[in-house]
Amino acid sequence: MINNDNYFRTNKATWNDKVKVHANSDMYNMEAFKKGKSSLMPYELEALGDVSGKSLLHLQCHFGQDTLSWSRMGAKCTGVDLSDEGIKLAQHLNNELKLDAEFVCCNVLDTSEFVKDTFDIVFTSYGVIGWLPDLKPWGKMIAERLKKGGTFFMAEFHPIVWMFDYLDDKPVMKYGYMQDDVIYEAYEGTYANQESKMVSKEYGWNHGLSEVINALTEAGLQIEFLKEYDESPYDVLPNLKKTDSGMFVTEDKLYPLIFTLKAMKV
Repeated sequence: MINNDNYFRTNKATWNDKVKVHANSDMYNMEAFKKGKSSLMPYELEALGDVSGKSLLHLQCHFGQDTLSWSRMGAKCTGVDLSDEGIKLAQHLNNELKLDAEFVCCNVLDTSEFVKDTFDIVFTSYGVIGWLPDLKPWGKMIAERLKKGGTFFMAEFHPIVWMFDYLDDKPVMKYGYMQDDVIYEAYEGTYANQESKMVSKEYGWNHGLSEVINALTEAGLQIEFLKEYDESPYDVLPNLKKTDSGMFVTEDKLYPLIFTLKAMKV
């Protein structure tokens, strides 16, 4: 059994540093968010529809903007994240905005040890599964936390995106689509503020689509759909171009940038 504790500790320290940088970034636009702007994207809004009165568990919630956006729409939300600084800020925002979300600091794989409720919806999005070495315990935890007939929805960057190294001017294909080995990167800045002087030290893992689907189906979930898109709602990769619809695309559109998946606990 591989011990990943050192990897998680390093990632936690990096995410704690990222919180302050991201909270002050244009990308997270805290001022607009506090005034009522939703941080949610069209993909998840369309897939989940009216969440009013539903219980929702948000996995890897960072500092809670999406969690609180669902809360504003009437869901009873719980957010989970590895970063204690992220959870502190999320709790502060919840109080400031007079919402009723709850936030729990833990490794997402340990969620069932800290959160005992079951939920109508489990939600996770954009840059989440790459922090996990193995998706089987992740899928099992999602099934444990869903009510029977409950919905799991994820929006995530496509596995092909993670095959490239973006640290030089031009992306270079460097990593395996289904690579087992951990990937380590250290670089200055962060996706929300590339000019920041903070140093991100990160350990991550690549997961192909079959691994995602099998982790969920083996845990007892039934896949409703899997969709792939050659656009991203976030300008987080080099040289993306903004479309009229506000999405971002590569110049040649040769491969998908994100995928969405919806499943049900049967």
